[in-house]
Amino acid sequence: MSHAARQKLLEVYGYHTFRAGQEEIVDSLMEGRDNLVIMPTGGGKSLCYQLPAMLLPHLTIVISPLIALMEDQVAALLQLGAKAGTLHSGKSYEEKMVIESAINEGSLKMLYIAPETMLQERMISYLKDKKISLIAIDEAHCVSVWGNDFRPEYTALKKLKEVFPGTPWVALTATADKATQDEMLNKLGLENPNITLSSFERENITITCLPGQKRVDQIKRFILTKEGQSGIVYCLSRKSTEKMSAKLTEIGIKAAYYHAGMDALSRSRIQERFQNDEIDVICATIAFGMGIDKSNVRYVIHFNLPKNVESYYQEIGRAGRDGLPSEALLFYSWADVMQLRRFIDEGEAAAEFKKVQHSKLDRIWDLVSSFSCRTNFILNYFGEYRSKTCKHCDNCLQPPESFDGKVIAQKALSAIARCNQSASLSQIMDVLKGSYKEDIRALGFTEVKTFGAGRDLSYPEWREYITQLVNLGLVSIDYTMNSHLNLTPLSKEVLTGDVPVSLFAFQKKKAAPVKIKKVIDLEDDLFEILRKWRAGQARKQGIPAYTILHDKTLKELSSVKPTRIELLTEIDGIGKAKKEKYGAAIVEMIANYKK
Repeated sequence: MSHAARQKLLEVYGYHTFRAGQEEIVDSLMEGRDNLVIMPTGGGKSLCYQLPAMLLPHLTIVISPLIALMEDQVAALLQLGAKAGTLHSGKSYEEKMVIESAINEGSLKMLYIAPETMLQERMISYLKDKKISLIAIDEAHCVSVWGNDFRPEYTALKKLKEVFPGTPWVALTATADKATQDEMLNKLGLENPNITLSSFERENITITCLPGQKRVDQIKRFILTKEGQSGIVYCLSRKSTEKMSAKLTEIGIKAAYYHAGMDALSRSRIQERFQNDEIDVICATIAFGMGIDKSNVRYVIHFNLPKNVESYYQEIGRAGRDGLPSEALLFYSWADVMQLRRFIDEGEAAAEFKKVQHSKLDRIWDLVSSFSCRTNFILNYFGEYRSKTCKHCDNCLQPPESFDGKVIAQKALSAIARCNQSASLSQIMDVLKGSYKEDIRALGFTEVKTFGAGRDLSYPEWREYITQLVNLGLVSIDYTMNSHLNLTPLSKEVLTGDVPVSLFAFQKKKAAPVKIKKVIDLEDDLFEILRKWRAGQARKQGIPAYTILHDKTLKELSSVKPTRIELLTEIDGIGKAKKEKYGAAIVEMIANYKK
């Protein structure tokens, strides 16, 4: 089957080789085995079930959680010449009849459907007598309470095993820790599955985490250096998305906002304009989520701390899906932690779920507070362990200096002790700085012996060093008591003894991450000509621009500059259908450019 799969890969997708893990998964599914696939965003998960679907004799059912995601996947498949369709609540009666007619005739190869629709008795009754070659569960982490996007309807999918006995299943996701992986296996009832756990590392994404002071100005300066490139700015609140979008528009950036408070038509129009490269920057809440399949997003900025590592890694995975160099910039503050903690506490979820979310929030704070390799932190979180550094995060590119911070630690620990372990982080900093704020005076903290003992350090420095003391286990945070700072069993020996405390020197980080070398010049004239042509084609057909050709393909075209149609088969991403549909126009543009 590998030979047939490789032939189909080149004919349909225009790819000459499989990515890591893809061929083994395809072969396993063709043999009729269940599969669990955990592969990072942009790693090529979709191809793992789409290619078998084209080779297998009967219908493949793809269960996916979002209408926008399904529509984009189908649009991309139709561009490839594949026979795919989708059924969901947004389809008209006539459209549904066309799809069902294709299913009845046996001409449809892939049916994309939401779990709620799939589980309807009418749909089960309709499909159970059809010949089904494969069932794919996309975003399978939604089945787990430990995942970052739990959906109860996913837990009911297991009953489809009885409806379609003997049909192989493949469950796919980009982000799943060990607990989530185990739940996917159990709750979906995968039988003796082939498990593929690809590396979670995204080598083309440079990760930078910065303290949140003056973040609006920093974001504006960063985006001004990315003219014409697509980016996403994630904000915690709807109001923040609107404010950030307005700030960017003021300085000439083509920006828009997107959040759940907008009507569906407005959201759809904004998303469509972004996908067609008519808008460069989207300022969005996480409502702008899994449905984004745009391949040429060059950067993702987090205005606020994300709620957990899974969310963060899933969201930055929307950058660089084409494999080209991209950047992830995260701003964080203690106020973000407090707000996210309040969201959890005020939610209506069960106590067990809240406990899990609190734990995950602690871990994302550990990530941004860390002075070691951030990529390794993330890999360890997902159960992938290694010691070598990544060389594409800020801590690897600009390693911080360490020193013996015993005196700093003693001042902070003494302040916590003398305030009877009843002060928050901000209050301890005020005590150390000798601030006469109203709450400090009311609590009597101006009278403690350590009041003003830390005037030699700035507020940002104290915040940094106390956070490191938390990470070292010398200070704990009592979330049940207004986040008061407490001493730990390790604190005493530092306070009373001669124990060295290794701290990393405070560094005032610059706004923009370290520059990374681009594979091909983004300002290439021919690339811009091809990009504008692609945008025009997208508008004519009413589809996202990237479904026509990815940026990576356009860049290879602008580098190689083929002027004969037969040479297009050497370009990755141009298969038979796209060569026939667009080949003549492409070679004509390149020939005119060369003249």
